[in-house]
Amino acid sequence: MTDSQTVPVDRLETTVYRFPTDAPESDGTLAWDSTTMILVQAFAGDQMGVGYTYAGPAAATVITGTLADLVQGADALTPTTTWAQMLHQVRNLGKPGLVAEAISATDIALWDLYARLAGQPLSVLIGAVHPGVPIYGSGGFTSYDDRQLSEQLRGWVEAGIPRVKMKVGRHPEQDPHRMAVARQAIGDATELFVDANGAYTRKQALGWAQRYAEHDVRWFEEPVSSDDLEGLRLLRDRGPAAMDITAGEYGYQLPYFQQMLDAGAVDCLQADVTRCLGISGLLRVAALCDARSMDLSLHCAPQVSAHVAVAVWHLRHLEYFHDHVRIERIVFDGVLTPDAGGLLRPDRSQPGTGLAIREPDIEQYRVA
Repeated sequence: MTDSQTVPVDRLETTVYRFPTDAPESDGTLAWDSTTMILVQAFAGDQMGVGYTYAGPAAATVITGTLADLVQGADALTPTTTWAQMLHQVRNLGKPGLVAEAISATDIALWDLYARLAGQPLSVLIGAVHPGVPIYGSGGFTSYDDRQLSEQLRGWVEAGIPRVKMKVGRHPEQDPHRMAVARQAIGDATELFVDANGAYTRKQALGWAQRYAEHDVRWFEEPVSSDDLEGLRLLRDRGPAAMDITAGEYGYQLPYFQQMLDAGAVDCLQADVTRCLGISGLLRVAALCDARSMDLSLHCAPQVSAHVAVAVWHLRHLEYFHDHVRIERIVFDGVLTPDAGGLLRPDRSQPGTGLAIREPDIEQYRVA
């Protein structure tokens, strides 16, 4: 790191990539055939920090049109100061959604830059309290046939991951059969989670919770819309005792998580570092959970989430989402892979996240 008291950010670069899925994908409420990544690079001194989010291309416009001028020239050694200034800068744009995702990607890049300037692993710099992060394999899309579903879930178990999640709710009449297929594929010792992505009404979700319990499902994610706090609380109060009700992946700012926790809506909160205002935002969500002795589960984007998750005191696990795992292996060198016990362990031999962009390999996916 330079001996100067401040290190100005020289420039911020933003690129948009679109990656086709490897098969048609759908969940309880949405279908898609591609995923868009907004990649941010922050430069200072002789270092470059990497950040990203999975969002629409308009998020890149927020970065280039509103955030870049603020970030360029800011002190790279104080990313949280710049984060606070970005929150103020977007006052008239509206913070939730694309704007929060734009701030998230930029904040991640600034934290990675800071760690690289300091010559420290990001996980150590932000205060690791765990050596690794328990993960669960996530996919099991409703568009999959029995063979695809079985092979994906079984593959995670064979890789040593002791918990898996599948999508439900698009065709409820098919779900009892799909649950049986899943349980046969993974055996009795593996934990089975389901995610409805808000597909059910309150009473429907309560009924399905009882049926999922017959297959020893321990995690029911977004049984109703994550905006329906009363409905989530109903499920938490009246659902099977061994089944956790969870939501929070669509939280974009701190008051959202505060309201969800105040409502007693979940047994375990979720948050996505690429949506909830970045690393600076996620650490504050974690503090809300710490104050309540409430577990926090991180949502997707495993190559950055793992480095932050080890600094979460009341950590439950991290979603190892099929699409993001695949994309991040295409985009980056230095990706983390699960160990035999189903843990992602940040690499402490590299500064920052240790990620390097494979620019020639991903040029074909660039759209802006």
